[in-house]
Amino acid sequence: MNYRILAFLGLGCLLFPATEPQRGLQAQSAVELAGASRPRPQMQLTNRDRQYKRIHQFALRLILLFRYSEAKTFLEEHLQDHPEDPESHFLMGVWHARQGQWKPAVTWMSEAIEKGLPPGRIAAGQETLLRGARDGHPWFDELFEKLRTESVHGPMLGHLTHNAASFWVRTAEPAEFTITASQTADFSARTVSAKGMTRQENDGTGIVRLTGLSPDTRYSYRVTLAGQDSASYQFRTLVPPGTSVRYRLVFGGGAGYVPPNERVWTTIKSLRPDALLLLGDNVYIDDPESPVMQRYTYHRRQSRPEWRDLTAATAVYSIWDDHDFSTNDSWGGPEIMAPFWKPFHVYPIFRDNWVNPGYGGNEAQPGCWYTFRVGDIDFVMLDCRYYRTDPKNDHPSMLGPAQLAWLKTTLRELTGTFKVICSSVPWDYRTKGDSLDTWNGFKEEREAIFSFIEQEKIEGILLISADRHRSDAWKIERPDYYDFYEFNSSRLTNQHVHQEMNHRGAIFSYNKKQSFGLVEFDTVEEDPSVTYSVVTIDGETVHQMTVRCHQLRW
Repeated sequence: MNYRILAFLGLGCLLFPATEPQRGLQAQSAVELAGASRPRPQMQLTNRDRQYKRIHQFALRLILLFRYSEAKTFLEEHLQDHPEDPESHFLMGVWHARQGQWKPAVTWMSEAIEKGLPPGRIAAGQETLLRGARDGHPWFDELFEKLRTESVHGPMLGHLTHNAASFWVRTAEPAEFTITASQTADFSARTVSAKGMTRQENDGTGIVRLTGLSPDTRYSYRVTLAGQDSASYQFRTLVPPGTSVRYRLVFGGGAGYVPPNERVWTTIKSLRPDALLLLGDNVYIDDPESPVMQRYTYHRRQSRPEWRDLTAATAVYSIWDDHDFSTNDSWGGPEIMAPFWKPFHVYPIFRDNWVNPGYGGNEAQPGCWYTFRVGDIDFVMLDCRYYRTDPKNDHPSMLGPAQLAWLKTTLRELTGTFKVICSSVPWDYRTKGDSLDTWNGFKEEREAIFSFIEQEKIEGILLISADRHRSDAWKIERPDYYDFYEFNSSRLTNQHVHQEMNHRGAIFSYNKKQSFGLVEFDTVEEDPSVTYSVVTIDGETVHQMTVRCHQLRW
């Protein structure tokens, strides 16, 4: 079989293999009735090395479809070219384990760890990939016992305010854990602590909210699990709401799993940002009907030590885009509960893996939109996929009526010096040619938003976006109001690149290396400013621009 093809494999069978043909038809009908794009997994392997993020998803899908012979041949071929690849050894272990061949499974898993696979990867996959492992071989039981006193993923910091912070962890098995924070590194000063639980139904994850903290104060914190304290990490609470502030964040997207490029998280950490905004394609799943694939894709990112070091001490805020919501250039349709994979797979698994301040309207109106505030800067995070409709239809909607109404109400109430609206796809029509996947396909709704801003005389609007595999700056001219500036970046780790757009009118455009946006706010100075820098994976600043508050006034 030639694996260098586009393979559209069955979806429902990943959960219920015996009934795949009937379930597949039902799923397709539900998708069509809901007006959503059909969620076919992307598995194009025309250049395996350039698309490393797809290699093991493809192999895993073959395993889950019981196509064991094809999966083994594929992995063996990859190992011939990449004999030291720990992920391939891990999946060979999964291949044996799924067939009850526990002794060779242990051999492959042991070699994966020797070649660099974090042991937590094996524990995190027990319920989805390695069910029965502890009864299958004592090696697994011993591994789990070693991991009993430490989180296998996390901690991840998020939802940070002037007096509170949230912490996310994943454990090998459901367990109680404690977060303790102190203003001294040796925890000798008064401590603040809170307990939480990780749960099997949440894929071994749990979140603790620590309250009663002091504003603008540096804290050390640690995780206690089964009586054992973790290493300590640090974070700083925010200034009180409305206070002038100097604040720096990193943003981006396009973070497919590519081991040589995972060092970008270390580069970001070296800049000591206050926050990390992940604006979609944060992981590449492209399989919305398969909870197994979704969890597997999150696990491999969350196991990376570079990722864990950054997110333990940097507040993380995330939204999704097409590749972590559904498939390429997809839309979810207007319904809340259909297609079934939106509320029952994608939404709860997304929530299990992040620590955001909010998630749309929660279960009554699922989504990933929310707001947060840093001093006198407001951030508005948008969901551009769950309720999106077909852009080829009349009056298409990117946000859906509920989110659009929420956005207008929110914008009217914001009082920040800067009001930053974050979209997973670009606002400027020039960013992707004639494609309808950006706001270019939803001109009527974009104009309604911009016109509302102008009618309400809302000042200080900045636009931030992702999706394109490069880093750009754009100016959207408005003849009767101030111009909107857009900062766009989405090539954190991806190897696949999109064309630079200087010839299309971008202020600047960069795609030579993996890169991200560094945004520095200063609302303390007389004419508050925001500076956008494009920084490469190697820490080089290749472009920079500054926008001042007076430029964002009517």
